[in-house]
Amino acid sequence: MTFADLAIIGLGGGIGTLIRYILALKWNATRSLPIGTLFVNWSGSFLIGFIAMLNLNSLWTYFIISGIAGGMTTFSTLNKELVILWKDGKRKIFFFYLIGTYSIGIFFAYLGIVAGRLLAP
Repeated sequence: MTFADLAIIGLGGGIGTLIRYILALKWNATRSLPIGTLFVNWSGSFLIGFIAMLNLNSLWTYFIISGIAGGMTTFSTLNKELVILWKDGKRKIFFFYLIGTYSIGIFFAYLGIVAGRLLAP
């Protein structure tokens, strides 16, 4: 891996992190279900599946998948929010969030793969 590869991943990661922060700030604050985090995890799953099928050159793949999608999606925030929901006694929301994040996330990754295959050269 070259310095250019690392730099492009870092740039994409910064963009993805800002997207996650802005959406979480706008959409998580007023709801008990963290819609912003859910959205970035689902859309990031789709984006990873989609881009993986397009056969882009490695710099674009690093930038979008490892950088933007990697910075945007978040396992640590998901777990923190799950702990808070559990501690607050919001068991139904906890289970919906847990199961929905993974099952629908996998579904969105699959949709991304299908869409990417349709558009791949």
